[in-house]
Amino acid sequence: MESLRVDELQRFVGGPQAVCLLDVREGWEVQTARIELPGTRSLHIPMQTVPARLHEIPRAQPVVCICHHGARSAQVVAYLMRQGYERVYNLAGGVDAWSLQVDPAVPRY
Repeated sequence: MESLRVDELQRFVGGPQAVCLLDVREGWEVQTARIELPGTRSLHIPMQTVPARLHEIPRAQPVVCICHHGARSAQVVAYLMRQGYERVYNLAGGVDAWSLQVDPAVPRY
């Protein structure tokens, strides 16, 4: 499984292909804090609903999975890989690390 550190995410997003940010947290978490980056497509699909909504997750572009600390998103990355997705990445440390290391304007919870 490939992971991206939060300091790598901005460079990754600036690459040649559009990136999908897949937020697998619950709705209240997304309302509390979110990562928004220009040039990305953001999807909010809570972890438990990923299997039913698999058709919404693009296969033709890299997908970076995001959660609060990186544990749930790691599980989703593993699941997507088992479903044949090739370019899926876990954001190590999640939204919390993003808030601490990149953008302190993103609330911590």
